Amino acid sequence: MFPGIEWERGDPGALGFDPARLAAVGEWQEQQAGGSPYRLLVVRQGRIAAEWHGGGMGPDTLQGQASASKSTYSTVLGIAIAEDVIGSADDLVADYYPEFLDVSPEEGPKENRYAFPENAGITFRQLIGNMSGYMKPGESPGKTFNYQTFGMNVVTHALASEYSLYRTDDPERGAGFGRLTERKVRNLIGGSWKWLYSNFDLQPNAKLGVFGYATTFQMTARDMARLGLLWLNDGDWAGKQVAPAGWLRQATRVSDMLLQYEPRELWRYGLGFWCNDQGVLWPDLPRDSFAAVGAGKQFTWVDREHDLIVVQSPGTFEGSFSPAIGSVAPERVLAALD
Repeated sequence: MFPGIEWERGDPGALGFDPARLAAVGEWQEQQAGGSPYRLLVVRQGRIAAEWHGGGMGPDTLQGQASASKSTYSTVLGIAIAEDVIGSADDLVADYYPEFLDVSPEEGPKENRYAFPENAGITFRQLIGNMSGYMKPGESPGKTFNYQTFGMNVVTHALASEYSLYRTDDPERGAGFGRLTERKVRNLIGGSWKWLYSNFDLQPNAKLGVFGYATTFQMTARDMARLGLLWLNDGDWAGKQVAPAGWLRQATRVSDMLLQYEPRELWRYGLGFWCNDQGVLWPDLPRDSFAAVGAGKQFTWVDREHDLIVVQSPGTFEGSFSPAIGSVAPERVLAALD
């Protein structure tokens, strides 16, 4: 089932939960919060099973997604490939967005960070998988996992440029990647989120038009859950294939690059998603579960096995960015299933 403008609530018992145990999850969350802001939303079989919020956080409050936006970037990349705007994930980024190589030592984000000659070999797959080595000295494309923002910005700018929505010489003039996402995803799944550009405080000569201007989505918990439902259904939304199923299946598994070049303890990331298919990230959660995770305790966890989505926005786990310990709430929700 898919929601319309309004999202139907389901009876917890009919959705397979023990009502008392599910209610206890809400009580635990309130105690865990200790008066701090929180939202916790549980969706099963396309219906809202439970929804809690407190600490001054309302259901319609927009929260910046920070790095959780990367999962949406990946979704749009898959769409661009399906529409043949990008030939494949293994195409060279330089063939579409050569500007990303035009960053001299004086124009990088900080000392010793600029575009190196080997960056010309970077592919879209490497960028979206945080395996590009972009502006990282000594890191060959596709061989080192290094979580970063600038490489992701290159993905969004390259895609928006191909759709004639972004110009590096005037980045605030065009509609940008955020508008592209509205057209290709948000409006098709009934989302209400907004977006804005953000930049780190970098050295004054930094070539922000090339690698800055991060697209950050501002979402409600229900917006996040709509995306989770799209991902859970492999890109299908009420019979319309919004994003390609094959891409989402691939993106939500640990990437072959990580498996080949990095040690087992790092086998936790796919193509814009945190992934558990290797059982490394969340040993006590289902192997086919995955998540979009961002600073500010933004956490959208998707469990295909149980047709389940758990959203925390913000969560109450320690640390502003922790894909591992954000799993406590999903564990409690799973324990509430009959």
